[in-house]
Amino acid sequence: MQRTITRVLLVVFGLVEAVVGMWPLVSPTGFYQDFPGFRTGWVAMDGPFNEHLLRDFGGLNLTLAALLAGAAVIGTTAVARLAGVAGLLFGLPHFLYHLGHVAHFERIDQVLIIATTALGVVVPLVVLAIPGRRVSPPATP
Repeated sequence: MQRTITRVLLVVFGLVEAVVGMWPLVSPTGFYQDFPGFRTGWVAMDGPFNEHLLRDFGGLNLTLAALLAGAAVIGTTAVARLAGVAGLLFGLPHFLYHLGHVAHFERIDQVLIIATTALGVVVPLVVLAIPGRRVSPPATP
């Protein structure tokens, strides 16, 4: 079991990250112009090519990769479900964005973009749909 302080830290960290994660999904322009909210322009001041956002995107992909690999190694159904939910929370907004922003690409690129980003939704859904392995209770003498 975790210590209470560990749980408190995880909940507080999770709540902060949830706000930072939801804001750009609900209002990308508002996030770009106003983050962190008490001061303005931390993201926008980086300009049109935004190395900061690209590094964040890369870091979040690596974080998801670590969670997915860790879930495979740990091997419990609960951790697999957590990884599936995390993958879906990342993959669904990413897929929906690309679904509406491919018109300027060649047809083959449109198909490839939609197909590859759709995997970020389909694979987590499959992980969530696969039933866990039943564990037989130990035989009692």
